[in-house]
Amino acid sequence: MPLADQLRPNTLEEVVGQQHILGQGKILRRIVDNHGDKLPNLIFYGPSGVGKTTVARILAQNAGKRLHRLNGTTASTADIKAVMEETETFAGRDGILLYLDEIQYLNKKQQQTLLEYIEDGSITLIASTTENPYFYIYNAILSRSTVFEFRPVEPAEIQKAVTRAFQTLERQYNTALELEEGVTARIAAGCGGDVRKAINCVEMLGLAALGASEPCITLEEVEQVAQRSSMRYDRDGDEHYDILSAFQKSIRGSDENAALHYLARLLEAGDLLSPIRRMLVTACEDIGLAYPNAIVVAKACADAALQLGLPEARIPLSQAVILLCTAPKSNSAINAIDAAMADVRKGDFGQVPDLLRDSHYSGSKKLEHGIGYQYAHLFPNHYVPQQYLPEPIKNQVYYQFGENKTEQTALQYRQKILREAAELTPKPQK
Repeated sequence: MPLADQLRPNTLEEVVGQQHILGQGKILRRIVDNHGDKLPNLIFYGPSGVGKTTVARILAQNAGKRLHRLNGTTASTADIKAVMEETETFAGRDGILLYLDEIQYLNKKQQQTLLEYIEDGSITLIASTTENPYFYIYNAILSRSTVFEFRPVEPAEIQKAVTRAFQTLERQYNTALELEEGVTARIAAGCGGDVRKAINCVEMLGLAALGASEPCITLEEVEQVAQRSSMRYDRDGDEHYDILSAFQKSIRGSDENAALHYLARLLEAGDLLSPIRRMLVTACEDIGLAYPNAIVVAKACADAALQLGLPEARIPLSQAVILLCTAPKSNSAINAIDAAMADVRKGDFGQVPDLLRDSHYSGSKKLEHGIGYQYAHLFPNHYVPQQYLPEPIKNQVYYQFGENKTEQTALQYRQKILREAAELTPKPQK
């Protein structure tokens, strides 16, 4: 039996991590302690190796119900129906607890077949998934279940499991293992919050060392086994979008150190295009008119990165990210276009004023298109007051000048030309 399975906890007290849901006084822990035989439908969501399956098995063992286990990767509709049929037999008189691992792999029809039995309580569902349940699980099942998120386990907690794993190996082989200082901490830190991965690492290192005359495990050997195991990344999964979200929000929040950290995680995973896309949109969305050249610099650095490729691409991207983080911020551009698009979507804006309509064709004058239009470049400051917006929204204001130096300078210029245009406009006769 693999070492990770040998060390699988049998009680909630033995589970490392997940204290936000399993700690004393937390909701899930209270339900288990007080109503273990009346469990609600549960969905456990989180990355692999953090205890979802272990906790589900512990709950199932304590439920006092007939237990069935299915895995979404292999379960067929016939398997699911076989479980349902047992609810009508003597064996299922007290109800059946169905532990369904990797539920996201069941198609919609398979998930729908569970609904009737979940609703009447003849089946209690405990499901686990590594994918976001709100994207992959049928809404009707979600509405009848409680979702608990399992998080990557902290290194300090994993270190306890690593120590226990080394001790187990020593007992099994009746041999003392010499560990170089920092070995357990490095294994715990290098597994990306995955307890199973850490124990597998211990098993591999231990088996390699036990064949030597003086069994010793060094930090160098840990590095060889761990390598890039701390990286949790899936270009189509939640982790991908979480990192990108944190990357963009760190730039917006002017924290260059955090932005560089998330950029490093993306680049280390070999993802070059995603950070470039976020970087370019951030230059316009969050820096915008406060520093209009930000998009120019960001685009130049992005082009250089694409031409260079990794690993050299990290240099221009780092330059661009630091510039965007330290630049003044303004979201006036995105606010303005979103406000304008909101009016367009409402559809209540009227037609283009006649003086602005196309007049470059025969017959336009008969339609009075373009009549009255004044060419702005013929006037002082290249400005002349005239109505550009459709009549129903002629007084609408979408753009609000930001408080940064660049936009305030533009505002002062705008006020100046409006003032001078007003002075040149003839006053109406009394």
